[in-house]
Amino acid sequence: MSNKLTRRQFLNKSLTTTMAAASTGTLSAANIKSSADNLPLRKIGNVTVSRLIIGGNPISGNAHSRDLPYVSSLMRRYFTDEKCVETLHICQQCGINTLQFRTDSHIVRILDKYWKQGGKMQWIAQIKPRKPDISDIMNDIRMAFDNGAVGGYLQGQVADRLVQEGRIDLVQKAFENIKANGKIAGVGGHLLDVIIACERAGIKPDFYMKTLHRGDYWSAGIKPKNDNIWSITPEKTIEFMKNVHRPWIAFKVLAAGAIHPREGFEFAFENGANFICVGMFDFQVRENVIIAKDTLNKMGRYPSIAHAE
Repeated sequence: MSNKLTRRQFLNKSLTTTMAAASTGTLSAANIKSSADNLPLRKIGNVTVSRLIIGGNPISGNAHSRDLPYVSSLMRRYFTDEKCVETLHICQQCGINTLQFRTDSHIVRILDKYWKQGGKMQWIAQIKPRKPDISDIMNDIRMAFDNGAVGGYLQGQVADRLVQEGRIDLVQKAFENIKANGKIAGVGGHLLDVIIACERAGIKPDFYMKTLHRGDYWSAGIKPKNDNIWSITPEKTIEFMKNVHRPWIAFKVLAAGAIHPREGFEFAFENGANFICVGMFDFQVRENVIIAKDTLNKMGRYPSIAHAE
């Protein structure tokens, strides 16, 4: 008999783990570390980064919840400051060493508490100004580095808009300003056009952030298009990124929770992503780390990424 769990069995097991954790109010640090140690690392520029990165949407209460308007409010109520800090410590115990959160006063407050409690994870800041103009972009960059970020990247929706408006010059200015601060600098995009435009313009970021997930999950076909469809043409992304010789962090790999991590992580890593960025609840961290490790092991090796070393 195969030892592989069916999807239903895996979800039932996850629910049991979640309920047990919730009943005690915490997760065992010893169990976390013993089960999910030695998460693989790679370098982006001079910064060593875990292959699995925690993303900030849940902690910021930013839920892609299709037609369920209460979910973002529920997330904000769940993620109290204490729960945010606890979640980050669990990530650290599991071997995740990098977080990618937006740049705002809420995140700065959370990270200050976490670091004062001995937190060691490093922050790659999401630069997402309210207005996509150079003044607001530079203000976000300054705020990030004044508060301890080791790097930054222009957030996907911002870069999407600038490229669509023909303002690749602002993308370049943001990149150059981050580099001028001595930090690793990236560019994000939901649209492949962002990466194409950067490559054509000769911009050479230390990394790209690009969405990648399959399109055959059931809710992808619902019309009108819902907010769990972030990789419209994954085949084109995979093909183009084969010839982009710089680290690539894939995000939205679970299509905002519509795809199971075992499927989403495998699809991203096997199709060229060097790192994956995933938003997580505290009770998901340990399991996700194990899945990431299992996925890389299943590939037969921890893939050698010459341009990310």
